[in-house]
Amino acid sequence: MSIREASRIVGINRRTGQEWVNGRASRAGTRKPGRQRVRPAVKPLKGAPRTFLPHPRGDERIPRSTAVDGRYLSEDERIRIADLRREKKSVRSIAAELGRSPSTISREIRRNCNPNVRTSHPSYYRPFAAHKRAETRRARPKARRVETCPELREFIQARLDEKWSPEQIANILRRTFPDRPEMQVTHETIYRALYAQARTGLWREVSRRLRTGRCMRKRRRHPDQRQPRFTHPMVMISQRPFEPTDRSIPGHWEGDLIIGAKNGSAIGTLVERSTRYTLLVHLPNGHRPDLVQKALLEAVKGLPPHLKHSLTWDQGAEMAHHYAFSEASGVPVYFCEPHSPWQRGSNENTNGLLRQYFPKSTDLSKYSRKYLDAVEAELNSRPRKTLGWNSPAERFFDLLEKDPNTPCVATIC
Repeated sequence: MSIREASRIVGINRRTGQEWVNGRASRAGTRKPGRQRVRPAVKPLKGAPRTFLPHPRGDERIPRSTAVDGRYLSEDERIRIADLRREKKSVRSIAAELGRSPSTISREIRRNCNPNVRTSHPSYYRPFAAHKRAETRRARPKARRVETCPELREFIQARLDEKWSPEQIANILRRTFPDRPEMQVTHETIYRALYAQARTGLWREVSRRLRTGRCMRKRRRHPDQRQPRFTHPMVMISQRPFEPTDRSIPGHWEGDLIIGAKNGSAIGTLVERSTRYTLLVHLPNGHRPDLVQKALLEAVKGLPPHLKHSLTWDQGAEMAHHYAFSEASGVPVYFCEPHSPWQRGSNENTNGLLRQYFPKSTDLSKYSRKYLDAVEAELNSRPRKTLGWNSPAERFFDLLEKDPNTPCVATIC
């Protein structure tokens, strides 16, 4: 048929039919100078509150993107399928040309063909109608479960206010509501509920709720090479007994400092390797070696002997009195290799968690001993994935009542 006749049958203008066949000519440069189209910026309503988890949207829907996920056939691929079908190509040859599985092409033709035309007819598979059927069947966007279930939303919001991570919340939901599938979501669902509120990035109010406090990933770099600075020689981690590596023997600790603004204040952290139990060391007057030694002695003073086997530290200058500390406490100190934070992985992870309570570039000396005790109790009461979703406090108090000669249950390294 001619373009005019085909356009009349379809019910469109001849010029529109010609554009469908030959493509639309570029109109670049036809706009008059000085009259540029300005798209209005999309801004939130004035006075509207910005909440952490989105409320149910009701009839409001986010417009669907025109981009198609690579998993699905695009409109151009469906047009190519129709052309190859007219050339009487087999399903496998069509799949090879499109780089798809033969079952994908076979399923596409079976599902989205025109049921009102004979199978042998050339227009049995119409690409534009097939694409419309596939889009209708996908029915996007779908309502998020966090939005449609108020009870689930309140449960998640309450745990986020307690500074739980989405993964912790997702696993506790499964344990708390084992017989209610509507109250069980993955941590990825919670993250999507957070990131769905902003198109180009998280709002400041939302990012503050996240553990890192950042909207984008931060590039990492190695610090400058550290030089030996101790009078007494260091005992390196390679000379440490074998027991700490498998985490089955309790009483091996990892330690470090989290530093405040302009390197002027610090808080010490001690993490027990088998239970991830954390002790916070109060350093209100600075982190000179003598002050750190005195504070560490005070921190380990109340521990039973079977929980004081070793302490692993980095090569920071604050441990210059490590020999005196070992003599007074009976706890040998081992030092990591330079630029090897993974040798104290539990402590590094804990320091990242503590930054939610003690942000960077702040004066850490203003925090009292009472506040450190409250943070310590809250952190140790959180369920941990590596402990089978038990809390460090539960595991640690079990060790206090257990026979010191009996090793604890091995955990995931």
